[in-house]
Amino acid sequence: MNFKDLFDQFNWDEVKASILNKTKDDVEIALIKSKRNLEDFKALISPAAQPYLEQMAQLSHQITQKRFGKTIQMFAPMYLSNECNNICTYCGFSMEHGIKRKTLSGAEILQEINVIKKLGFDHVLLVTGEANHTVHLDYFLDALKVIKPHFSNVSIEVQPLDEAEYEILQQAGVNAVLVYQETYHKEKYKDYHPKGKKSNFYYRLDTPDRIGKASMHKIGLGVLLGLEDWRTDSFFCALHLEYLQKNYWQTKYSVAFPRIRPAEGVDISNYPIQDKELVQLICAYRLFNEEVEISISTRETETFRNNLITLGSTTMSAGSKTNPGGYCADEQSLAQFEISDERSPGEFEKMINEKGYTAVWKDWDKAF
Repeated sequence: MNFKDLFDQFNWDEVKASILNKTKDDVEIALIKSKRNLEDFKALISPAAQPYLEQMAQLSHQITQKRFGKTIQMFAPMYLSNECNNICTYCGFSMEHGIKRKTLSGAEILQEINVIKKLGFDHVLLVTGEANHTVHLDYFLDALKVIKPHFSNVSIEVQPLDEAEYEILQQAGVNAVLVYQETYHKEKYKDYHPKGKKSNFYYRLDTPDRIGKASMHKIGLGVLLGLEDWRTDSFFCALHLEYLQKNYWQTKYSVAFPRIRPAEGVDISNYPIQDKELVQLICAYRLFNEEVEISISTRETETFRNNLITLGSTTMSAGSKTNPGGYCADEQSLAQFEISDERSPGEFEKMINEKGYTAVWKDWDKAF
């Protein structure tokens, strides 16, 4: 069975109703368990769990500190290209937007590397739009030859690829692949992705399976919070996480929580998730899965990110640029979305230290 077979056994509306029908008794049962299942996860993300947020936060803090210690893994996104063949209604890179397009050359990538290294980062996330004629396997391999000697950990967030291509990238030094389904609402997915390869719901859904079969070190999951009902989407993401861990148990996993942000030509958030609800969701994931890494980007505000340090987060970016070449020349007109937390990496590290935590700039996994 692949994930598609499991996914097709569920109905969106029935899952949504099941979550909304959870009671305070269901929440209290979930809170006292030492190991929680998907039904418990439903209870913890339900409206019935909102009065228990403080208890959830305390448990999340304890579990995270037990497993990860008082550390925050630091990373920097490096945007290599904003060229894209897809139309996505929520993205600044969408093909129909008249923004200036740019794909970095090897020399331009090296310029970005020099700035990022001076900021202290040793973990970089490579990001592109989805333009197979420009940013393809050969481009990634050429870029990795320039990038890999400078960083101990290289992750990618690019278009879904075939299993054989992931195997080649893994051998070339890619440590992790992040691929977000955006929304698991199959019937609404096409509305947000009307044109391009990304409009193929099941091909994207199958991508983590292909990554797992390629023996990638880590897989990153997530949904774009604000497209559809966040509770239902998050259940399906948790279902996906549980399936992957059972089938590719040697792989590590992370979950990210991107909320829709303003971008060129974009003004959409059909189902906004409030700050308290996002805290609830993060804590629910930690109570559901003690091993998963929880990543928070600079989409979130300075104050909000400060508070998330102790609530389950393990991985954060700082000083991020979301446009190709942005670390050398701040041309935000090329950006995928606006960031919210604009502090420098040094300022962010100071805040982490003041909270009694340590910023980890180097991922030592490869040493083991």
